[in-house]
Amino acid sequence: MNLRRLDYFLAVAEELHFGRAAERLGMAQPPLSRQIQQFEQELGAILFNRGRNAITLTQAGARLQERGRELMRGIEDMKLEIRRLGQGAEGRLRIGFVGSSSYGILPNIIKAFRAAYPGVNLSLMPMNNASLYRALIRREIDVAFARPTLSDPEFVTRKLCDEQLIVAVPDTLDTREGPVDLRDLGAENFILYPEFPRPSYADFVLEQCRSLGMEVPNRVFTMDLQTALSLVAIGEGVCVVPESVGSAPRNGIRFHRIEPPLGTTAVSINTRVDEQGVHVHKFATLAQEVARGLARKG
Repeated sequence: MNLRRLDYFLAVAEELHFGRAAERLGMAQPPLSRQIQQFEQELGAILFNRGRNAITLTQAGARLQERGRELMRGIEDMKLEIRRLGQGAEGRLRIGFVGSSSYGILPNIIKAFRAAYPGVNLSLMPMNNASLYRALIRREIDVAFARPTLSDPEFVTRKLCDEQLIVAVPDTLDTREGPVDLRDLGAENFILYPEFPRPSYADFVLEQCRSLGMEVPNRVFTMDLQTALSLVAIGEGVCVVPESVGSAPRNGIRFHRIEPPLGTTAVSINTRVDEQGVHVHKFATLAQEVARGLARKG
């Protein structure tokens, strides 16, 4: 069906006068009459009863007016929806994140984005770095919050913040208030995550320990941060975690600063180089703005 002719038909059907309809459409009457005749031929039905002094809709014309209005409203709704998707005002955004980022900067970014773009549906998926890498390559997610980063020429990586490393210890362990020297805990089990794949955050922690001249003979590997914290809480060992993790009190655990410092760990936001989604770019820009705001407050 020719949509332009449908638009011409609806104008004539509403005006029931070819002259007024032509004026409304900004065209001459003879071309409009020809377009309506061709439309009738296309549809195989007479749409108007043409009298000497007036025209009226035939039964076919009345039905077409009813259905045509519905169709044109649907087209306008579709155009608005596509326009809003193109502008990033609505749509879907799939976000993968390392679990530790949910204690720090990520909730602030999510809250700010939802306030600014309430029409965009956010899907949040916790993953380790290896899973984030695969999912971003396979376009299963749009944005990845990694620690510290995802290295690939196909990715754009933006560092959001650095965090000090702290240590989580069971509350049954005899440690004084304030900072602790990690070397004093050398006899304890060190709970490390993730176990697979490697290298990972676990290897980063071990490397930082070696920089202090400290070997870690008693190693307990687990798959994720939450399991590691659960093991600490029941007294199975200690765990080096990003500072933001200590902002959420947890039964059975005390968090201590480390002196001398063990180092820092970064959180980055990663997207594909060829990403064309407007909402993805807006999310990345807003994430950086939130990170700068938090840094100023800090």
